[in-house]
Amino acid sequence: MLNVRDMLRLLTDNYNKSPQSNIGKLLSIINDQLNDLLQTLDTMEKWRDIDLAEGTTLDGIGQNVAQPRGAASDQVYRILIKTKIARNLSRGDINTVIRVIALAVKAEYSEIEIQEKYTETLEPEPAAISLLRLPLSRISDSEIDLRQFARIIQRTVAAGVRVDAVELQGTFSLASGDELELDMAVGFADIDQTTGGTLGAVFTPSVETELPI
Repeated sequence: MLNVRDMLRLLTDNYNKSPQSNIGKLLSIINDQLNDLLQTLDTMEKWRDIDLAEGTTLDGIGQNVAQPRGAASDQVYRILIKTKIARNLSRGDINTVIRVIALAVKAEYSEIEIQEKYTETLEPEPAAISLLRLPLSRISDSEIDLRQFARIIQRTVAAGVRVDAVELQGTFSLASGDELELDMAVGFADIDQTTGGTLGAVFTPSVETELPI
């Protein structure tokens, strides 16, 4: 940020460098305008980042990658843009699918497990995959509906490959063994529902807002 004293300091000694002088008052007016301009330019620079852009600026980024907004909020639209960029570069392989999922819900690669169904013993299927492991909290934090999330995965895999199931992990667990240890963070909740683990889910979407994925 600019300030009047620094601007006065740059003047030659022919000028009165007091902030109360006429030149000081003039520079004070210019200083306010320049700082407003610098703040605007700084915002424009930051909003080139998908994670920081908002509103119509985010719409412009989406148009660059042919991803319409629909009824999505800024947070969900950022996810659509990021996954669209990744899908545009997708080769349809498992690693790319994992990368897109990680981008969509800000998950670590190690949290995601995908199984190709042709490896199943009972009901093998040559062109299908199942998402077997992903924390449910990642979905809820991202504000994406499960059906929309499944569509993102389906648009990422190679043509003709079916997404069979999306299984999400909760944190709930029961103690095992003879020596039971009480862990309030993963067991049953208390009366006030302030502690306890969360259950998982297998693709059971709630009320859905259609998004242009």
